[in-house]
Amino acid sequence: MILTLALRNLVHDRIRLAVTLIGILFSIVLVAVQLGLYLGSSRMITANIDRADGDLWVTTFGAKSFEDGGVLLTDRERHQALATPGVQSVVPLVVSFAEWRKPEGGSSRVVVIGSDFADKGLVPWSLAEGTLEDIKAPDAIAVDRSYLGELGIKGIGDTAQVQMGRVKIRALTEGVRSFTQSPYAYTTLNRARQLLGAPSDAITFLLIKLAPGAKLEEVQANLSSRLSSADVLTREEFRARSLKQWLFKTGAGLALIGGALLGSLVGTVIVAQTLYSSTKDHIHEFATLRALGSTKGYIHKVILAQAGLSAVIGYALGMIIALLILYASRNSALPLVMTPGLAFWLFALTVGMCAISALSAIVKVTKIDPATVFSR
Repeated sequence: MILTLALRNLVHDRIRLAVTLIGILFSIVLVAVQLGLYLGSSRMITANIDRADGDLWVTTFGAKSFEDGGVLLTDRERHQALATPGVQSVVPLVVSFAEWRKPEGGSSRVVVIGSDFADKGLVPWSLAEGTLEDIKAPDAIAVDRSYLGELGIKGIGDTAQVQMGRVKIRALTEGVRSFTQSPYAYTTLNRARQLLGAPSDAITFLLIKLAPGAKLEEVQANLSSRLSSADVLTREEFRARSLKQWLFKTGAGLALIGGALLGSLVGTVIVAQTLYSSTKDHIHEFATLRALGSTKGYIHKVILAQAGLSAVIGYALGMIIALLILYASRNSALPLVMTPGLAFWLFALTVGMCAISALSAIVKVTKIDPATVFSR
């Protein structure tokens, strides 16, 4: 009976119901888009860190992110790391920004990533065309196909100039995007050094793989004491540092979270105003229920049921639109991400938003005098 009465109250004025649902829908879509962008940005920032096969990262002192390492380490640090108890393997990486000169003129920036794929430290993933063996060929490089237009090339076999040398596209990845909008360009370790004009033993990062049974904290502390000019970080610490640099020190993360909070606030205000107006218009009906013996609790349940129904319907419509936007963004420079956890959190947010909005209507009903029904 409670749900029936709540539903009839909602559909009695269809225009008001539409306004309520639009408010909830707008809030859900805005929050989903903002948080989807936040998650998408986070994944792009940490993609290479997450894909790398290493328990610890040795970086140049004060490196703020994966793209900010420079080429300041050498084989000296690598040998010191190899001599550390508990270390099974040490894989060097070279990562640096470089100028990409387009075949038909103009230039762009790329992030050159050099790694020996046989070491399995950091291997290009999601290869759509070409193989790892193709990237090992002289002058070979792999980029993501979504950046072909930006790099002034059309596909496999095209050539370009990167910093100090010529390169040929031998492989294409799918969906490997960069938050900095400077495409990742994967090649071998020595080829990356040549392109960047770096010494033959130049290193940006050392990926440390622990021996079976070794304790992470002990090995990390030991490496830190041996490598005084470098930082030794766990994967989680390096992820957190990169996210902090790109999302919060640049203000991008705060803007996305602020947009999500604004969407929640707007949705709450719209729903609160609508529920309050609906309750005010039906005040005499609620007074009649009170005169017939209905308790305050029963009427409160009716109002909360109205809010709950509004939340469920608005959430369903909002998620449909949000998923369509997510699908449309899949090939964009900054694709949205939707996870089961985010979907559940959005549902909880919608229900909570509507429940808070119902408080204004409940306060109005609490002041009803049942005698007013006899004065009409």
